[in-house]
Parts: sequence; structure tokens; C-alpha cells
Amino acid sequence: MKNLYIIMLLCTVVTAQAQKQIRDESITNQQERMVFKQWDRKKFTPTSGFLGLNPYYWLTWGLHPNYPKTDLRPLAPAGPYTQRLVAVTGMQQTDKNYELQSDTLAQTSLLQIAGMSGMLSATDPLWILYYSRQLKGVTDFDPGKVLASIPIIAKEKIIASGTLDWYRREVAILSERLEAARTTTLERGARILSYHRLLAEYRKISALWADKVIEAAREPARVKVRRELTGQEIKIDGWTPESDVRTAKEILNKRKY
Repeated sequence: MKNLYIIMLLCTVVTAQAQKQIRDESITNQQERMVFKQWDRKKFTPTSGFLGLNPYYWLTWGLHPNYPKTDLRPLAPAGPYTQRLVAVTGMQQTDKNYELQSDTLAQTSLLQIAGMSGMLSATDPLWILYYSRQLKGVTDFDPGKVLASIPIIAKEKIIASGTLDWYRREVAILSERLEAARTTTLERGARILSYHRLLAEYRKISALWADKVIEAAREPARVKVRRELTGQEIKIDGWTPESDVRTAKEILNKRKY
């Protein structure tokens, strides 16, 4: 039994010595240069030896003489993995350019939508500086203020003749059209043209209203003159048919052309 233990111990020692680590420099160099290290021809072993007489060199590299000259590393300057990294970097830059272009288009679209939206029409500089003031009589129409600016002698005539009702209806129509132009989604140019047309119509209606007010203010004075002339006789002294002929001849003689 004791001899059996000795034999087993000797087998274990022999087995341990048989599993000794073997390091092949050629295999190590091949593994390293294929992954990350320099493609150095001096590390292509076995070497040619003295005067190129090493047979292992010719057995290894004789059938592949150009292999040591060609850099096959994936991470070489022209290796496939390096090319892939360059392509990935280029695609990332392209993606950034596309993203920037998309953001620019998005901002442009938002600005166009903001310019066309009726919700933001009140912020238009041209409306604030010009059209809101010119069309104030439409947006802030008040019949009481309108009558307050009319002379007292013409106020009753304006109300009785229906001129005030006519003016109120026309301004109400303009107010509805102006509200539609301000709230509808339109291009800024089309909206400004709508303001311009409404302003032109408002000025025409205002001119007609002013003429009617002036006419109504003059009517009492005309009535007074007609009353004063009623029943009066107009006498013409010294008229004869020859006086008309004489007057006509004087006019013709004084005519320059």
C-alpha cells in the first residue's frame, strides 16, 4: 500500500512537470500585431538568419513573402476598424448637420406659424404703430361719442333721418370684417392688405358721414332763409328787352378769347 502511494506521488510530479507553460514568441508577436501593436518586420519570427539560411524562415514566410509588408491590423491607419471609426465619426457629423438643419427648419416654421396665427396678430408692429390707431373708430365705436361731436342744430336731423343708424350699421360691418381679418390664420401680407382695404372703406364711410353731418347742420340756416324769402316780391326797375341785348353785347365785347 505504501508503494502505491509513492507511485501515485511520482505520477503527480511528472504530470505537473508535463503541464509546464510554453511561450512561443512567434505566436505572441502574431497575436499582438494583429490587435494593437506595431507592424514591425523585425518581430516576424523566425527570422531569415545568417545569410538567409534559416529553413524555418522559408517554411514559414516563403509562401507568403508579402505578408510582413502588408499591415493587416484592424486598428492600422488604413485598417477596417479604423475606417469604420472614421465612417462613424463622419456619420455623426452628418447627423449633427441634419439635426441643425431640422432645428433651423423648425424655428423657421414656428416663426411662419407665429406670423400667420390670428392669436398673435395683435403683436404685429404695423398693427400697433399704424392700423390700430387709424381703425380706432371701428374697434372703439361709441354712438354717444359720435353724437357728442355733432352740433346741436344737426343732432335731431341726423337721428330723425336715420343717418346715425346707417353709420352704425356700416361701422358694425367693418368691425366684423376687421375681427375676422385679425383672428383668421393668414399670411402677414394678406392680413396687412385686409387692414388696408378696410381702412380705405372706413375713410369713405367717414367722409360720407361728415358730408351728411355738414348737410344737416346747414339745413336749418337754409330753412330760415327760405322762410325769410317767402312772400317777398323781387322788383326789377328799368328793365326792357333792349337792356338784355345791350348786356349781352357788353359781355361779348369784353370777352378775351
